[in-house]
Amino acid sequence: MKNNKWKAVGISILAGIFVMLAIVFGVQNSANKGITLEESVESSKSDVEVQEKRRVDLIYNLVDCVKQYDKHEAETMKDTVNARSNKNDESIQQVTTMINATAEAYPELKSNTNYKELMNELSTTENLIANYRSNYNSTIKSYNRYVKKFPTRIFLNITGYEVKDYKYLEYNSPSDAPQNLFN
Repeated sequence: MKNNKWKAVGISILAGIFVMLAIVFGVQNSANKGITLEESVESSKSDVEVQEKRRVDLIYNLVDCVKQYDKHEAETMKDTVNARSNKNDESIQQVTTMINATAEAYPELKSNTNYKELMNELSTTENLIANYRSNYNSTIKSYNRYVKKFPTRIFLNITGYEVKDYKYLEYNSPSDAPQNLFN
């Protein structure tokens, strides 16, 4: 009988230790998950900032490239028109002019393609930024849901975890979005 009593006491102590360890690991797991979600929010925010910086760096450089090509193309067309009006009567030059006239009658203009590529890049960049903002807001939603749930919020308070107050991003165009690119 005495032996059974000690077994019962031993089992009770082990059960108590097991319950205490489960509580400690559960509480610590809550804090760890809160930290993981917090890091996800910070990473998502960084992704948005990277894309916004990409927008500024890339778009202005592309616009400058398109402007320079437009200028070059306009000068080339002007030179071509001036060369046609100043042709000499020499027979070699007449033959050259006739050959070139066929090729130059309808010159292939590249600016149109440049503008299309610029518009495509603008569209792609803005879509990327919108996707990263949406991801950021989703990450904040997951974080806020987790830290506000019961019993998680109690466990986080026990561990001293400081809950962050993240704000959702607006989908309005930020003030540093490229505007009046061709002025």
